[in-house]
Amino acid sequence: MNDRLFVNAVAADGSPLHIAVQDGRIASLGSERPVLPQAEVVDLAGHLVLPGFVDGHIHLDKSFVGDRWRPHQPVSSLRERLAIEKSALASAKPIAERADALIRQAASFGTMAMRCHVDVDATTGLSNLRAVMQAREKWKDLMDIELVAFPQAGVMTCPGTGEYLDAAVREGAQVVGGIDPTTLDVDADGQLDILFGIADRRGARIDIHLHEPGEICAAQMDRIALRTRALGLQGRVAVSHAYGLGDLGEAELDRVAQMLAQAGISIMTNAPGDHGFPPILRLREAGVRMFTGNDNIQDAWWPYGNGDMLQRAMLIGYRSGFYTDQALQVALDMATTAGAGVLGKVGYGLAMGNEASFVVVRAPNAAAAVAAAPYERAIVRRGRFWGGRVWGDPDQLAFKPEFES
Repeated sequence: MNDRLFVNAVAADGSPLHIAVQDGRIASLGSERPVLPQAEVVDLAGHLVLPGFVDGHIHLDKSFVGDRWRPHQPVSSLRERLAIEKSALASAKPIAERADALIRQAASFGTMAMRCHVDVDATTGLSNLRAVMQAREKWKDLMDIELVAFPQAGVMTCPGTGEYLDAAVREGAQVVGGIDPTTLDVDADGQLDILFGIADRRGARIDIHLHEPGEICAAQMDRIALRTRALGLQGRVAVSHAYGLGDLGEAELDRVAQMLAQAGISIMTNAPGDHGFPPILRLREAGVRMFTGNDNIQDAWWPYGNGDMLQRAMLIGYRSGFYTDQALQVALDMATTAGAGVLGKVGYGLAMGNEASFVVVRAPNAAAAVAAAPYERAIVRRGRFWGGRVWGDPDQLAFKPEFES
C-alpha cells in the first residue's frame, strides 16, 4: 500500500496536524483530517512533526566515530594541530568506514542532508574526497550529501592546492572551499582569486572557513562580497564561522550585515564553545541567511559532538540567549529550512508535493523541542518509517512505529 494518513500529530506551533501521503509525497497537510480512501492510518498520538534536519557544515573525513576514542591533545598553533591530526588519522580506520558510521549516526537523529567539507590540497590530493564519495554512494537514497573541496592547509601556502581544488570540482565536488585568506595564507587576494575563478569556470558554489578577528574579518567580507556581486554569484556563497562578526561595533556590524545581505552571502555558525560568534538575530534582521551545522565531531580538533542537529539547534539557542518561542524557532530554522536553502535543495520541507520525509519528536511544539532536544524520535522517509532513536520500554510509547528499512 502506497497511501498513508499520519494523523493526530502537532505542527511547529503546536496546532493539530494531519498529513496525507501518496506515492511517497505529501498530498495534503493541515489541521483538518483529510479523506484518503483505503489509506493506511498511522496515529502519531500528539507527537511533533518537524522537517528533516540539514547539517550545513560537517567533516566526515576527520571524525573518529566508528573508530576508537582518542583523548584530545592541546596544541599551541594551527600548524601543530594539523600535524597531530595527520598523525592520528594515519592510524585510524579507513575514511570510508568512519564516514559511513557518522552518516548512519546522523541519519538516526533525523539528518537528511549535509554539506561535508573534505580536505583537498597538494599533499592529500583527492584521496579523502574519493573515500567520502564512496560512503556517499552507499547512502545516496537516504542522505543528500553536498561535498566541499576544503583546503585545510591553505591555498597559497600549500603550492599546487589550487589545481587540486579545481580537479576536485571537476570530479564531483559541488562547492569550492577556502580558509583564512589573510591570517593563514597571507595573500587574501591571491586565495580569493583562485576560489572565485574556479567557481566562475565550473559553476560551483563557495564556502570559506573564516576564523579571522574583527577588522580583518570585516575586510575579508568586503573582498568576498565584491567578488560575489561582480560574478553574479548571489545566493551561492557562504562564509563558515565568521567569528570576527562578533567582535564588531554596532555601526560596523550593520554596514557589513547590509553588504552581506545585498550580496546574498550566507553565514554558518555552530555556536562554538570557546569563541565569540556572529550575532544571529541582528544579522537575520538585516536579511542575512544564517544556518548551522555540527562542524567537527569527535576528531583531532575537539572531542564533542554526536551528529544530532536538534541538539545543535539547542546549543545555538543556549549560547545566543534565545528564550522566547520565536527565537527558539530561529535556531530550528537554521538547522532545517535555512540550511536546505544554502544547499539549494528543491522540494524540501513540510509542504504539498514535497517528499514525505520528516522527523517525529516527543514534544508539544518546535520551541520545546529545541529547548530540550529530546532523544526519542522516529524518522519517516518517503512516507515509510526508516528508523530513529525510539528507545526505552516500547509499551510506554504513545505510538509504535514498525521500522521498514
